[in-house]
Amino acid sequence: MTEIAHGAVVVLPGEAIVSRWWRTIDKGVLGALVLLFAVGLLLGFAASVPLAERNGLPPFYYVYRQAFFGGMAFVVMLGTSMMSPDMVRRLGVIGFFFVAAALMLLPALGTDFGKGATRWYSLGFISLQPSEFLKPVFIIISAWLMASANEPGGPPGRLISFGVLIVVVAFLALQPDFGQAMLTIVAWSGIYFVAGAPILLLTAIGMIVGLVGVVAYKNSEHFARRIDGFLSPDVDPRTQMGYAIDAIREGGFFGTGVNEGRVKWILPDAHTDFIIAVAAEEYGLVMVLFIVALFGFIAVRCLTRLCVERDTFIRLAGAGLTVLLSAQAFINLGVAVRLLPAKGMTLPFVSYGGSSLIAMGALTGMLLCFTRTRPQAEIGDHLLSNGYR
Repeated sequence: MTEIAHGAVVVLPGEAIVSRWWRTIDKGVLGALVLLFAVGLLLGFAASVPLAERNGLPPFYYVYRQAFFGGMAFVVMLGTSMMSPDMVRRLGVIGFFFVAAALMLLPALGTDFGKGATRWYSLGFISLQPSEFLKPVFIIISAWLMASANEPGGPPGRLISFGVLIVVVAFLALQPDFGQAMLTIVAWSGIYFVAGAPILLLTAIGMIVGLVGVVAYKNSEHFARRIDGFLSPDVDPRTQMGYAIDAIREGGFFGTGVNEGRVKWILPDAHTDFIIAVAAEEYGLVMVLFIVALFGFIAVRCLTRLCVERDTFIRLAGAGLTVLLSAQAFINLGVAVRLLPAKGMTLPFVSYGGSSLIAMGALTGMLLCFTRTRPQAEIGDHLLSNGYR
């Protein structure tokens, strides 16, 4: 007897790729991702117009760019979701080495655009941020290494993946980009937890991260300034955090109304890191809860489907990608309401940003691929094949 993972779907021999993809894709998650991008465009019409005006550009310049990059992101997402898990694994492992090399060359060839952190490559018409593309491929190679450790005679995959994590985090911290470094650690820990890591070991890793944070606080003025601002009982109303909190408070339950918000004219990052402040001010708590519900739905839906997955690599990689997406959304929202220190992180599919959108397209494409329905033997078949009756 054979079942299909996540539901009964008949595999038709010779069926077209698109037809099979449409029958096996998680349409709920796909629909939620489309809604997130639509919300991002809606907020882009409000948040990016003041920026375009300050830069002497057409009013909807950044909206058009977001639509363009969003279209590219959806092409990447749909193309990746149509691949087989083995193909995604191969491309992810190969892609990791290319992106890691780009990250290592940033100090010599990158630029900081006057923001004090060398995180981008400037190509004239577009800028690329390697750390955005590093996250999904790092998840793939980590899951592959940990899954290989379960095979008879397999390599010490967990130890190797931990070494890779240390190298990646070190290069991210050198930019400095402590937010992305922390996000990478959280995602890796999620994979390791699903792979069966002892709680004591994860606790020890957490303590090491805390110790490294103390060292960073004492040796990095940039990092210390953000921590001090977060720990301060008073918020300077003239800072980005102060303006964002005031905007969220002003929005109330239903918001001040479309195009009636003021924070977008003040915050330089209103279209990126603090896009949720614009949403809260103009559309109120209703819009914020809608965005949170979409991310929550995607996370719960994906994890639920992965719970019955019996392929170790798919289960680990899918869990890591889900943790990564959810954690990035949580960090962005947490910073806006001062639950977390400022980290300069975008809200997936909602914030403006070419690298962020395309990288998230690849990440969600991988996630959609891993949660597609596939023929999968149920546990009774495995027991019978091993002589258990």
